Amino acid sequence: MASVPWYIWSCLIAVISSVIGGAWDISWHESIGRDTFWTTPHILIQLCGVISGVCCGYLILSTTFQKDSPLRAYSISMWGFRGPMGAFLCAWGGVCMITSAPFDNWWHAAYGLDVKILSPPHVLLALGMTGIRFGTVVMIISEMNRAQGEYRVKLERLLFFAFIFLFGMTIGIAQEYTFRFFMHGATFYLVAALIAPIIMAAIAAATKHPWAATITTALYTATHLAFTWALPLFPAEPKLGPVYQKITHLIPPDFPMLLIVPAIVFDLVRRRIGRWNRWAQSAALGAAFLASFLAVQWPFADFLMSPASRNWIFATNNFPYFVRPGTPWVLNIFVPTEPTAAAFWIRMGIALLTAIVMTEIGSRWGEWMGKIRR
Repeated sequence: MASVPWYIWSCLIAVISSVIGGAWDISWHESIGRDTFWTTPHILIQLCGVISGVCCGYLILSTTFQKDSPLRAYSISMWGFRGPMGAFLCAWGGVCMITSAPFDNWWHAAYGLDVKILSPPHVLLALGMTGIRFGTVVMIISEMNRAQGEYRVKLERLLFFAFIFLFGMTIGIAQEYTFRFFMHGATFYLVAALIAPIIMAAIAAATKHPWAATITTALYTATHLAFTWALPLFPAEPKLGPVYQKITHLIPPDFPMLLIVPAIVFDLVRRRIGRWNRWAQSAALGAAFLASFLAVQWPFADFLMSPASRNWIFATNNFPYFVRPGTPWVLNIFVPTEPTAAAFWIRMGIALLTAIVMTEIGSRWGEWMGKIRR
């Protein structure tokens, strides 16, 4: 059986470095504060850009100048250079990430601490990380589409693994709208409809595996839980003020959304509607996603607000040091995101349409990826 190319392993290592660094960095900001740029989490994040940029830059140059390179037949041409499409995506992602580092340092020096996750340097960083994660997916799937037998199965497993990081990236970007005190508002479900169905539909269409959405979502949930349960094991205390919460350990991410349930429903439904036209399939899958997610997440949100969830498993008794005691987050009070019941149902209707459209986009995206050979 053929072995997985070195550049795929290199890019996966780069992505894993940014995932660990990113989760650690968010926890660092919530537990300790931004004390210096040269923290271990920041270095791990930037290693992603360095590793992918160097490896994919070398891959592009070697494919360009070595006329006998086996990759020339499976490469694209850009500005006179040749290489796999995924290598170009990863290389550009690496440039964005490395550029964002001094930009972010200057931004903090000029404007102080972050008040929003999506500051300009963070947007540039997120674009770079997304480019590397998507580029890695493209490199794996192009290799998979040329493979057969056990080698193809091995690459498919790597594809599921790589896809969870795209999943986590989209959820991470939208995390300001997915806190538990928003879970009884329609905006929360609208955001979920924007980020989850497209990933589920894409991986299902790209691999044709009967449990593709379930496997990917289960892997994402397990990865998220690993950070939720591991980070509090490390001691920490704030170095910046004002301090409103007593911190003795790193603050973990919130317990993951119950996306595994709609993922299972998604896979079960698509088995039964394979002969429907594509928009009818998207309508059924989008509606199934939203209905099943609402059915499990709404009551689960009640549980997360209850004293029964304040333990190491669900971690709802952990708050960043800068959160004031009287906020809805600390008081475990739901914040309405719509002023009236009518506005709630109108936005839920928009969430339904969004789930349908994003499922269709994800299906087309997955079908396109299923044709990639370069």
